[in-house]
Amino acid sequence: MRDDLSGLRALLTVARKRSFTAAAAELGVSPSAVSQSVRALEDRVGVRLVARTTRSVGLTEAGAQFVERVGAALDEIDEAVESLGSLRGRPAGLLRLTMLRTGYADVIRPILPSFLAAYPDIRVDISIDEGLTDVVAERFDAGLRLGHTLDREMVAVRVSPDQRLVVVGSPAYFATKGKPTHPRDLHEHACINLRMVTKGTVGRWRFVEDGKELEIAVHGPVVTDDGALLVDAALDGLGIAYVFESMARALVAEKRLVRVLDRYCPETPGYFLYYPSRANVAPKLRALIDFLARPNPRRPRAE
Repeated sequence: MRDDLSGLRALLTVARKRSFTAAAAELGVSPSAVSQSVRALEDRVGVRLVARTTRSVGLTEAGAQFVERVGAALDEIDEAVESLGSLRGRPAGLLRLTMLRTGYADVIRPILPSFLAAYPDIRVDISIDEGLTDVVAERFDAGLRLGHTLDREMVAVRVSPDQRLVVVGSPAYFATKGKPTHPRDLHEHACINLRMVTKGTVGRWRFVEDGKELEIAVHGPVVTDDGALLVDAALDGLGIAYVFESMARALVAEKRLVRVLDRYCPETPGYFLYYPSRANVAPKLRALIDFLARPNPRRPRAE
């Protein structure tokens, strides 16, 4: 039975990661051990479950059907085992989270050392993803996203105040190009664009003027799907960036970046921890939810 569970866990992790190496890293074993576990399972059931090539790893049709059926059952086994830890007053197990890089920096990073110290039996697997990951399909325990991007079917817990957006550029850039005084002036500037991973489109910059929303489609030499690169490109003098205030605060204080158009910059709903259902919330996730509700001087408080 133990060998079967090991093989099932290895198979599900390979199916999710589409890589023996990545699956091994998550499971804390060698890639060869993962491969052997999957092969032993295939030998046991007498069906090929994984399609291996030199470039990719995927599931066969039988493997996909098998994973769909056993995935939920294995989750229930994991929850049952983890619930035993809660009876000892110690939540345990692997807590899988998906989030934006900025969400990690603003919300999770400040509390992670103290959280893991408080719950030594919990391990945290953090996936940085700029897209809108389906936490159910990708088998995450929870995700961290901005309020306006949440699925209404998800349970959402606010874990940060609203986020202010700012427009920044380097002193060298503004010395050469001048500063915009109105959002429409951005049409005359090099702007660093963020590509929305889920939609595949470049986002417009949103402002507020006299209580009304104003959206500007900007253009420039750089487009990226990584929010952190926006700040790097602005620092390098490549153009103007539209980012969360927290991403640029220290650099503005150091005068390496300069803020413009502040009177037009809006706030957007802050970060929420979200998960599929209020029923049967795993103790490890409940521990994180409760921990995020505590005051922490290293991160802004959610109102």
